[in-house]
Amino acid sequence: MTSRIRSHSSPGLPAPTRRTVVKAAAATAALGAPLAAALPARAAQAPAFLHGVASGDPLPDGILLWTRVTPADDATPGSGLGPDVQVEWTVATDKAFTNVVTKGSTTATAASDHTVKADIRGLRPATDYWFRFSSGGTDSPAGRARTAPAHDAAVAGMRFGVVSCANWEAGYFSAYRHLAARGDLDAWLHLGDYIYEYGTGEYGTRDTVVRPHAPAHEIVTLADYRTRHGRYKTDPDLQALHAAAPVIAIWDDHEFANDTWSGGAENHTEGAEGAWSARQSAARQAYFEWMPVRPAIEGTTYRRLRFGRLADLSLLDLRSYRSQQVSTGDGSVDDPDRTLTGRAQLDWLKTGLRTSDTSWRLVGNSVMIAPFAIGSLSAELLKPLAELLGLPKEGLALNTDQWDGYTDDRRELLAHLRDNAIRNTVFLTGDIHMAWANDVPLDAGTYPLSASAATEFVVTSVTSDNLDDIIKVPEGTVSALASPVIRAANRHVHWVDTDRHGYGVLDLTAERAQMDYYVLSDRTSTNATASWARSYRTRSGTQKVERTYDPV
Repeated sequence: MTSRIRSHSSPGLPAPTRRTVVKAAAATAALGAPLAAALPARAAQAPAFLHGVASGDPLPDGILLWTRVTPADDATPGSGLGPDVQVEWTVATDKAFTNVVTKGSTTATAASDHTVKADIRGLRPATDYWFRFSSGGTDSPAGRARTAPAHDAAVAGMRFGVVSCANWEAGYFSAYRHLAARGDLDAWLHLGDYIYEYGTGEYGTRDTVVRPHAPAHEIVTLADYRTRHGRYKTDPDLQALHAAAPVIAIWDDHEFANDTWSGGAENHTEGAEGAWSARQSAARQAYFEWMPVRPAIEGTTYRRLRFGRLADLSLLDLRSYRSQQVSTGDGSVDDPDRTLTGRAQLDWLKTGLRTSDTSWRLVGNSVMIAPFAIGSLSAELLKPLAELLGLPKEGLALNTDQWDGYTDDRRELLAHLRDNAIRNTVFLTGDIHMAWANDVPLDAGTYPLSASAATEFVVTSVTSDNLDDIIKVPEGTVSALASPVIRAANRHVHWVDTDRHGYGVLDLTAERAQMDYYVLSDRTSTNATASWARSYRTRSGTQKVERTYDPV
């Protein structure tokens, strides 16, 4: 049995209205009240585990464990306060911890915001384990982790929750609660926008802030990002899901700032909000401190996990290397010198897809890869859709923040799939706050006469605004009108729901990959119910999506 302890001390969608005033003073305001708001009220007690426990990035022989300890009442997230404290961890094969397989300890310090990671190795593949942390006589809640199948194992099936885009202020995280209650997930994928960077009231909530951010101002500094992560991890539904199954996460833009690219972001004002390089570094550091994610190549989130001979999962970072977005209709979207992935990451992805020997090649993809033309939409639908996507109000055909704005990278990748006869590639996508089931055509202009190179399942948002929220009309109103028009202009799109919030469940067998889409009754209710909406699958060898009429 071997184990490793790691403590880290270093390392989108546009808003409905653009900011016109930069409140730079807010970023340097006193943090006392916002920091205190990031924690639930409690009697004086230390140490304590107020932010739950989590596991992530499962391997056949290991799992990454995470927690945050509060050693004293003033040691709130981002405060930089609090003493060093010893934290023990225990891993067992049963929830009662009668059969302990490994244990160890490390020190939580203010330098890592009192977050702790334990990278456990030497475990058995495809096995459930229970874990907890302890400090000063206090035990954390227990969590369940599950290792991945052995590298060459014949795996009958696997099941993953799939989520993205959780705006704290817009509602409650019932999607996480319902996924946690299933009890049948091998892991869950978070495809980006785990947090949002805006100040209170600055981003879509149907004009009602359901629960305020901490800090209240837009986050810019390391302390700010730490505080915001801490606020999120006080949510009981998010804590429940983290304790129920390992997460596999990538970031998108809002873990940094809206419409992030390699050299800046739409929601960043150089100088008034400091240097972009400093803000980006702060966001990265806080992310790796607060998320059970192993920093991969150059401290990014692109990496690959394998699940026996059934599937491998290539996880992308589509923010760190991309060229700046161009205006809609700008012909430079086809410029081969512009990139979404960066050359090294695209080559890594192409090599991984070509050499894969698994039944399925999954790609964790933060922005939609299937082409999306909206030029034929009516004016009353085009205006709010343009607002959601950050397009000019006059309306043209592209959302240049997704793969549509970087067509040379997309052509190269899809041609690689075609030229190497690579089958069963499935893109799993978030970001756009809508649910989609797409073929990914080699040439959208001639589809369906041209071949489909892959398929794509896009999940809607957990809480972040979609079209009905922006227009402030009853749920389903916009989708009933927009969906048929979108599909008519994009024949590779089998289904799009523009209005509802929820999550997906991806079920894999050697014969098919199926996404079951679930929707929530009310994002603003702590007791929101979930119901199955639709299911789509792609059968092995087809590279096509088809509807199926029952969830797995």
